[in-house]
Amino acid sequence: MNCLFVGAGAVAEQYAAELADSPLSLAGVCDTNAGRAEQLAASHDAAAFTALDDALAAVDAPVVVNLTSHSAHATVTRRSLAADRHVYSEKPLALDAETARDLLEMAAERDRALGCAPVAPRCPAQRLAGRAVADGRLGRVGLGYAYAHVGRVTEWHDSPAGFLSVGPLYDGSVYPLTVLVALFGPVERVRAADALDVWPARESATPDAPTHVEATLEFASGPVVRLTASFYAPHRSREFYGVELHGDDGSLRLRDAGALDADVDAVFFGRQGREYTPLPPQQPTRAGTYLDGVERLAAAVADGRRPCDTARRGAHVVAICGAIERAAADEGSASVADSDVTPARPARPVVRPRQNASGTAADSSTGSLRLPPIGFGCSRYRGGDEYVDRVDAIATALDAGYRLLDTAELYGNEHRIGDLLAAPGTPDRDALFLFGKVWNTNHGHVAEACAGSRAELGIEAFDCYALHWPDSWAYQGPLERLAERPVAEQEAVAFPEDETGEIETVDRSLAESWANLETIHERGWARTLGLCNVTREQVETVLSAGSVQPAVVQVERHPYRPRTELVEFCHERGIRVIAHSPLSAPGLLDEPVLEEIAAERGRSPAEVVLTWNATEGVVPIPSSNDETHVVANLAAAGDRLDAAARDRIATLEDPEFER
Repeated sequence: MNCLFVGAGAVAEQYAAELADSPLSLAGVCDTNAGRAEQLAASHDAAAFTALDDALAAVDAPVVVNLTSHSAHATVTRRSLAADRHVYSEKPLALDAETARDLLEMAAERDRALGCAPVAPRCPAQRLAGRAVADGRLGRVGLGYAYAHVGRVTEWHDSPAGFLSVGPLYDGSVYPLTVLVALFGPVERVRAADALDVWPARESATPDAPTHVEATLEFASGPVVRLTASFYAPHRSREFYGVELHGDDGSLRLRDAGALDADVDAVFFGRQGREYTPLPPQQPTRAGTYLDGVERLAAAVADGRRPCDTARRGAHVVAICGAIERAAADEGSASVADSDVTPARPARPVVRPRQNASGTAADSSTGSLRLPPIGFGCSRYRGGDEYVDRVDAIATALDAGYRLLDTAELYGNEHRIGDLLAAPGTPDRDALFLFGKVWNTNHGHVAEACAGSRAELGIEAFDCYALHWPDSWAYQGPLERLAERPVAEQEAVAFPEDETGEIETVDRSLAESWANLETIHERGWARTLGLCNVTREQVETVLSAGSVQPAVVQVERHPYRPRTELVEFCHERGIRVIAHSPLSAPGLLDEPVLEEIAAERGRSPAEVVLTWNATEGVVPIPSSNDETHVVANLAAAGDRLDAAARDRIATLEDPEFER
C-alpha cells in the first residue's frame, strides 16, 4: 500500500529505514524544507513536495504518515482526514484534549482509520511486563513510578525547537503513559502536580514550557503512579523511561518503556521479601520498529476495517497531560476527561493443553499440547550425605518466569513446592504447567500416590501425570515427604531390595501400569498423561493398549544421546517431548563444538544445549541452584539455532553413551 510521509526530519528517517522490508511503499514526501523532502524522496524513488495540499492532490496514497513537529500534528492530521486519507500520527496526537477528541470524531464521521505512536505496548519488553502483571504475581497493584528523563534536547537533537516548545510532558512522558494506560486503562484524576522552569543559564535556546514536571496520577482501576518528566535530568541518568510497579505481593521494573526490543535485563520481578530477578524472553523476539504501527493500520484498512484504538489511547494520554498542566497551575488536583480506552495488556497467560472431547490431544502436531519452551527440574540432589533443598531455587525460577515445574513424589519436596505455590508473588495456577510422576513402587497404587501428591502441592489436578519409569517395583506404602526422612530410610523405601540385594520387582506389565494411570485421568486428577524414561517400543505398547494417548514423553536427552528416532516418532503423533538431564552428561559442556558455537553466539555451552532442544521442539528442564544460571538457562529458550549449528552438534552423538 502506498503512503505519503509528511515531515522529512530525523524521525522520518527512522520510519523510512524499515521500508525495504515492508509491504508499504513510499509514494511521496512532503516537508516545508524542500531540500530535506527531496533527499528523502530521492532515496525511495518518490515524489517530493513542500505544500501538503499539493501532495494530497498529486499522490495516490491511502495512508498519510504524519511525522511533523509536535505542534503541527493536529493540523496535518485534520487536513489529511479532510482529504479522505487514513492517518498514522507520531506522538502526541494533539496538544490539547479537545482537539484530540475532534480528530477522533472526524475520523469516525469520514470512516477513516486513525492511528498514533508510540508502538511501545506491542514491543517485546512491554508485552513481557504486561504478562507479568496479568499472571497475578504482583497481586493488587497499588503504587507505581514512571520516568521520562528526556535530557537536554539541545545536546542530542539537530532541531530541538519543537521539543522546547512543548516540554517533556508532551514528548517523553508519552512513552511510559502509553504503556501504563495499556496496562491499567484510563487515568481518572491527577491528585497533585508541580512544574519547574529549571534550565542552564548558558543555554541560548530557551524552553517555552516547563522543563521538569512531576505529577501523581490515579488510575480508575486503582493504581496510583508518580510521573516525572524532565528536560533537565539527563537521559543518561539512572532512570530514562523506566516504570516500576509495586503490588501487594511483588514488584516489577520495566527498564525502558519506549524500548523496541527486549534483552535479559529489560524486565525485573521481585516478590515481597526477595530481590529482583530478571525476566528474560522465553521465545525468539522480533524487535518493534517505528513503521510497525503504520503497517498494522494499513493491513486493517486493506481488510476493510477502520481502527482508531491507538488514537483513542493517544487522545487519553493528551488528556492526562492537560490535566497535569491544570493541576500544576492551580496547585491542586484535576480530573481527566472521560475515555473509552481500555487496558490492552496481554491476556492472562494460561498454560493448558488443548484437548478433544475424548480427552486426548486434539492436534497431530507438536503443538497439540501447549507447553512453555523450557521448564524447571525440581528434583533434589545429593550433597554429601544429605539432599540439598531446592525451594529457594524453585522460587527464583518462578520469579524469573519459568512456567513448567517438573515434580515427582520421589523427590520428597512436593509439600515445600506446595507452600511456595500458595505464597504471595507466585503466578496464578492457570499460568503454570505442573508435571507430576508416580514412583515405581506405586504402579499398583497410582490413585493413592496421586492423591498424596495433589494434597502436598495444594492443587486439584496435574496438567500432566506420568509414570516415572516403566518398571514396577514392590509396594512400600505411601512415599510421604521423603525429603524429611533420613537418607538411608529414603533409599530403602524408594529402592526396595530382595534377599539377594537386587531391586524387588513385581509382575506387572507396562500396559497394566498405564491402565492404572488412566484412572487418574478419568477422575479428573490429571488433564493429560505421560511416560518417562521409555523407548519407542514402550511408547508403541501404550499407544496400542491404552485408551488415553500419552501427551508427553520425558526422556534423558542431550547431544550425546539425542534420541532422534524417538523424538520424531512422538512428534509425528502429537506427543510432546521433555528432555530431563539436558546438561548433566559428564564432559558434555567441555566439548569444543559447543564451546565454539557458544563463542559465536555470545552464550555459554549450557545455553547452546538448551537452545538446541528448544529449536528442535523439545522442552528441556534444566535444574540449578545458581540464580545466574537459572536466568541464563531461561533466556536460552528465547534463541534458536540454524541448521548448520545443529549439524555440528549432531556430530556429538555417542551411541555408546552411558552414565
